[in-house]
Amino acid sequence: MAMLCYAAATTAALFCIMYFFHRRLCCRYPLLTDYPILGMLPEVLCNLWRIHDFSVELLKSHGGTGEYIGPWFTNMNYLVTSDPLNVHHVTSKNFNNYVKGPEFREIFQAFGDGIFTADAEAWKYNRNLFHSLFKHRSFEVFMEKTIRNKLQNSLLPILDHVQQEERVVDLQDVFNRFTFDNICSTVLGYDPNCLSLDFSEVEIEKAFNQAEESIFYRHIMPKRLWKLQKWLQIGREKKTTEACK
Repeated sequence: MAMLCYAAATTAALFCIMYFFHRRLCCRYPLLTDYPILGMLPEVLCNLWRIHDFSVELLKSHGGTGEYIGPWFTNMNYLVTSDPLNVHHVTSKNFNNYVKGPEFREIFQAFGDGIFTADAEAWKYNRNLFHSLFKHRSFEVFMEKTIRNKLQNSLLPILDHVQQEERVVDLQDVFNRFTFDNICSTVLGYDPNCLSLDFSEVEIEKAFNQAEESIFYRHIMPKRLWKLQKWLQIGREKKTTEACK
């Protein structure tokens, strides 16, 4: 019995060692340290509170492109790039070679069947539609006017007001509200007025932010874990379901 346990333990140890070195060999441009079992997840979690700055610093130190390897057997391996040439190659020039697929649509479920999740002909149709709109001179004038009005009538007066009252405000929240108001005004023709002096909570803006956060967490959490949360309707997945309603 002892010999069987010893043989099993030795086999498991050898397998883990071989698998670990196999991962190391397959990952040619690692962004972070690939720890046994946990992969690169520990460093991401340690910097989660400053994830945007951390991502910029990381990509800058690796020439704009690198590989992220997730925990063992989670299929959370990603090629990450901020190189404009790579982005253009993947999202425009050779888009047909990089199909998003069903897994991508699952992660971005909150965006439905729009251009963010479309492939092939559906993507081409939506892309041409948006391009024709964005390049139209009247739309450019309208968008410029909308943003300028929001800037002059809301953002600058609010910043002046909080400065005079010596109030502390979250600038990320301020600019999120500014951006959301502009998007709604430009695309829907309706200003939800999220950016106001009282910084009142607007349900649609809150739901949009929760959906964005859930998409981010689905990228860094094992698929089985977030799907279990969705099935049980707990944690962030419960908030996502409520936000989509």
